[in-house]
Amino acid sequence: MKTVTLTLTNSPELMLEGQNITPDNFAGKKAAEIAALDVWEGKQKSPLGKYFTVEGDGAATAEETKIVLRGDCTRVKRIGQQMTAGEIVIEGNADMYIGGWMKGGKIHVKGDVDSFCGIGMEGGELVVDGNAKSHLGSSPRGEWRGMQGGLIRVAGSVANDTATFINGGTIVIGGDADIHVSTHGEGGTVIIKGNAKGRVGGQMVKGDIYVYGTIENPLPGFQMVGEVEQEVDGETARFAHYIGDLGERHPVSKGKTVYANLYTRI
Repeated sequence: MKTVTLTLTNSPELMLEGQNITPDNFAGKKAAEIAALDVWEGKQKSPLGKYFTVEGDGAATAEETKIVLRGDCTRVKRIGQQMTAGEIVIEGNADMYIGGWMKGGKIHVKGDVDSFCGIGMEGGELVVDGNAKSHLGSSPRGEWRGMQGGLIRVAGSVANDTATFINGGTIVIGGDADIHVSTHGEGGTVIIKGNAKGRVGGQMVKGDIYVYGTIENPLPGFQMVGEVEQEVDGETARFAHYIGDLGERHPVSKGKTVYANLYTRI
């Protein structure tokens, strides 16, 4: 694997649109060609090299290309957007839309991320060592299709509206989650190792949610049906099992109604 290192030397005044920062776009290019790729700061189009120094050439394929970003990227959006392979390491914080619509590869953020990260994700892995803001693994506003596949792992806590319209994939949250988890969910798995604020699984018709801590305001649309012991994220634990959201229409498969599952650790 060949490594391209981007070091932020000229911080943008506005937010920088960095959707060209992907192994797919860097593959097969020399450092000077990578530096010439377009980025947008507001309405102003500029070369990537205006903001970052570029060291190293891309490999022949995206799969063999690794990108390392150094410096404060809290104003750099869309890193890894739609990437299909390879690896990105962000050695600090990053802005919104990190890993949006990604299909493969891995992104590792060694800090916090802003909102809308992993939206519409279809595959690959997004790992965040810090916290994430709103709409993690969710659908874009006005769309009905959220995360489809892949894995998102956040070591810290997340803000509101995680996994809205989730259809597949897995989100693991090491800390707490704010309101609205898996709203309109039609599949996928969300694991919350801490507490959930409330409105968990609202209008959800399929999929699984695991909450290891407490739910401050449980929804009345979930009914307890028993207790189960399950292995979740490599750990076996006992959970109270609820089905719901009973206020929604649910599909029928092989003569049985399909419900969403909510598990709370006992």
